[in-house]
Amino acid sequence: MTTPTIQVDNVTVHYGEVLALDGASLTLDPARICGLIGMNGSGKSTLFKVIMGMVKPDAGTVHVNGASPSKARREGGVGYVPQSEDVDWAFPLSVRDVVMMGRYGRQGWTRRASKTDKAAVEHALERVELADYAGRQIGQLSGGQKKRAFVARGIAQGATIMLLDEPFAGVDKRSEATMTRLLRELADSGCTILISTHDLHALPELCDEAVLLNKKVLLHGPPELVLQPDHLALAFGLDVLNRGKEQG
Repeated sequence: MTTPTIQVDNVTVHYGEVLALDGASLTLDPARICGLIGMNGSGKSTLFKVIMGMVKPDAGTVHVNGASPSKARREGGVGYVPQSEDVDWAFPLSVRDVVMMGRYGRQGWTRRASKTDKAAVEHALERVELADYAGRQIGQLSGGQKKRAFVARGIAQGATIMLLDEPFAGVDKRSEATMTRLLRELADSGCTILISTHDLHALPELCDEAVLLNKKVLLHGPPELVLQPDHLALAFGLDVLNRGKEQG
């Protein structure tokens, strides 16, 4: 029997009086890509933070690679690609510097890169097709290149779980195709990938499964099932269902 890489059981999170997650449960197995669908404020970012150990639930349990989220993060098991607005793109770091951050957990307090660290970074840059941009300041990249740089950080880190928050927002079609191919390769090699996205059209090609979230998991199954208009209406309201009827 396969051990889940992510196990979220009945998790509830409040920010003061605001309820962010309400008894959410989710199980993800290795070598799968799961799309996370929900409105703004549905709890997607909070779910990511719970899995990464950045937010402690008020109730419920979370296991990542069979351990606590904080332990999994310390061991480099979880890679994260943030939304663009969550990053200071003016910070004076090169693309190579950003990718090298994925190796910090292996370097001790000196942060001195070994030959192994440097080789891992160069391999990751090649893999995401950014080797020619390694010396550029991170903010000089296009939207799609920036996202690929953070994927490279996860690859250099050796992450077995990748969490991507809106990775296709503001990305051109070429970068989207490159990212899709890369994520499928990572999943085929055993990585578990959770992607929050508003791009519902891309889900069937990219994802093995999908989750509808509105503070709790409303539905978890194959993309073609989750994307049925009456199911989307559970998360987005009746306007989605009505639009689907009008288009039909």
